[in-house]
Amino acid sequence: MSATKAQKAKPSTFLNRNALRGYLFILPCLLLLLLVLGFPMAVAVANSFSPLWSAEKTFTLDNYINLAKDVLFWNALKVTGIFVSTTVGLHLVIGFAVALALNAAIKARRFFRLIAILPWTVPDVISGLIWRFMYNPTSGILNDVLMRFGLAGDYIEWLAQPGLALPSVVLADVWRGYPFVMVILLAGLQAIPKELYEAARVDGATRVQEFLHITIPGLLRITLIALALDTIWQIRRFGLVYNMTLGGPGHVTEILSLYVYKHYFKYFNFEYASAIAVVMAVLMLAISYPYIRTVTRRA
Repeated sequence: MSATKAQKAKPSTFLNRNALRGYLFILPCLLLLLLVLGFPMAVAVANSFSPLWSAEKTFTLDNYINLAKDVLFWNALKVTGIFVSTTVGLHLVIGFAVALALNAAIKARRFFRLIAILPWTVPDVISGLIWRFMYNPTSGILNDVLMRFGLAGDYIEWLAQPGLALPSVVLADVWRGYPFVMVILLAGLQAIPKELYEAARVDGATRVQEFLHITIPGLLRITLIALALDTIWQIRRFGLVYNMTLGGPGHVTEILSLYVYKHYFKYFNFEYASAIAVVMAVLMLAISYPYIRTVTRRA
């Protein structure tokens, strides 16, 4: 009996050693994350309740109370909601359509995949500058094309008119952001077994039936992940909007990330900016919950 117990204890000890070795391997990365992300996050949270370096170490909810009364904060939250929902929806529609096209058996498929992903390789800041030049009312290519084809009789102030500024920024972001969703969905399409389509054709299924009963269910999990990740990215979007409009005209395109930037680096209102950042973090955490739950279930 003692020998049997010893034999049973050996695998357990071996597994424990392997687990300990694994934790030791990830320890440097964990410490780096705590240093780079954990410490600034803790400072921001503490600073949002009171001035961190002040002599009085009293924690209050004044910043959050003022935030609830701030009209510009609610405007930034509304603009962020419109911006994120519109861009994420268009990213999904366009990315899904392009992914379906690139998954088909067409000539020069690799070349077209390279072309489709190129906008994602352009940095956020550079994309904003490019589109700002394209929207230039006098020397931009967009007005030039419209006037050449007789679609516009005068110069259009794309980024200066309140009704056009936000849609113009959305269009620029959709151009740059759809490849992210496209790549994820394309990977999901390629992961669907081909045998399912072959079996469906043998049973006489149409293309529409294959799409509804094989493609859509096969992409459901990966689509949820793509939506969660893309939504988080869009809430954090800064460089493109900053370089195109600076949040203007007025506060029409002022998203939450720009509002944090203005309070922190322009008005030097560090505590209030920290409170806004904490609200953004909580919002992104709530949105990322479906993604975390899906990934952990799969693991």
